[in-house]
Amino acid sequence: MIQLIRDINEACRAAGRPALSFEFFPPKTEEGERALLEKTVPALLPLKPDYCSVTYGAGGSTRDKTLGIVDRIQRDHGLTAMMHLTCVNSTRAQLQDVVLDARARGIRNILALRGDPPGGTGEWVATEGGFTYSSELVGFLRELGGFSIGTAGFPEGHIAQKDGKLVDWQHLRAKVEAGADFVITQLFFDNEDYYRFVEHLAKKLGVHVPIIPGIFPVLSAKQTKKFVEMCGANLPAPFVRRLDELGDDDAAVADYGIEYATKQCEGLLKFGVPGLHFYTLNKVRSTTAIVQNLNL
Repeated sequence: MIQLIRDINEACRAAGRPALSFEFFPPKTEEGERALLEKTVPALLPLKPDYCSVTYGAGGSTRDKTLGIVDRIQRDHGLTAMMHLTCVNSTRAQLQDVVLDARARGIRNILALRGDPPGGTGEWVATEGGFTYSSELVGFLRELGGFSIGTAGFPEGHIAQKDGKLVDWQHLRAKVEAGADFVITQLFFDNEDYYRFVEHLAKKLGVHVPIIPGIFPVLSAKQTKKFVEMCGANLPAPFVRRLDELGDDDAAVADYGIEYATKQCEGLLKFGVPGLHFYTLNKVRSTTAIVQNLNL
């Protein structure tokens, strides 16, 4: 049965366990899409995830694929799936068309994001007739009704926010006040960043919705450094040293990624996080190993 994620989060809280979720991205080829739907997702189902999400692509470039994959996951596998939705290159009317299409397909959960500039570089420019801030998109979705709405949070502050993370966290409060039911964080590698983030939101800003940490099991040193450069996350010095030691040995890096993420998750679970959201990169091995290590 397809559920609202806010209800899933509440049921998991009542049961005293974290919600488990996985993120996928739309592959570029039909072969890749078949592999995701017919191999990757089925291989992860034995871990009993509570839901999954599917990204939207730069500039909304994968809109139709995102809708189709979310639809297929829900129909073929019975797993609640959430579509990402961004403000990029879309007017209010165009976004409404996408949302109404999603609703018609039985999609009930949306992660509302401002989105990155097309290509991931340069200044972000709002589309005429569209939205400037993700809080506006959250409010728009709330007005349309019928969805559980998630949004993104940045434990180290958004890379584009030049006034610092405390200002960025104020914007997150605005998104929650506009109607976001829960927050999923950007990847981070130092749990202290998450702990400070959650504490500040609760004690200083009065934000009490579930704030779900995003976990990134590294697969290669080069890829990891590229990702953190794009999103502004910090890499702890011991972590970087180990990546440099392993170099281009991707198999060894992946093993280290499993070890590091397992310890990271252990600390987060002791802290009492409401869930764990794994950025799978459409891979099975690392996420499976970590979840099994945690006995989830």
